[in-house]
Amino acid sequence: MFINNFDPVAIEIFSLEIRWYSLAYILGILLGWYLAKRIFIRNNIKDRFDDYVTYVVIGLILGGRLGYILFYNLDYYLNNFFDIFKIWQGGMSFHGGVIGIIIASILFSKKIMKMFLNTWI
Repeated sequence: MFINNFDPVAIEIFSLEIRWYSLAYILGILLGWYLAKRIFIRNNIKDRFDDYVTYVVIGLILGGRLGYILFYNLDYYLNNFFDIFKIWQGGMSFHGGVIGIIIASILFSKKIMKMFLNTWI
């Protein structure tokens, strides 16, 4: 039988802890940044890339936090509403972050399509 003895802390420098989960987020953001940049360059819309990254990062943070609240700890946060804003205490969900990125990407593409359609008309 496998017993999980995995330490969530990857690196500890004095009292600063860097966790594996945050490193996975950072690696995912960097990889997504690289791939999205290539797609934007290939489709000749590279001047909109910075706007897209802003949408994605906001979607990731809000979606990850709201996903954690809704999927894991809804009862607690209904009783302690202001603890929702205490992001330094942790609480992000991967699937909430993915949903946030998808919603942010849809909103961004609708905005861009509206801009392109206005220039074509």
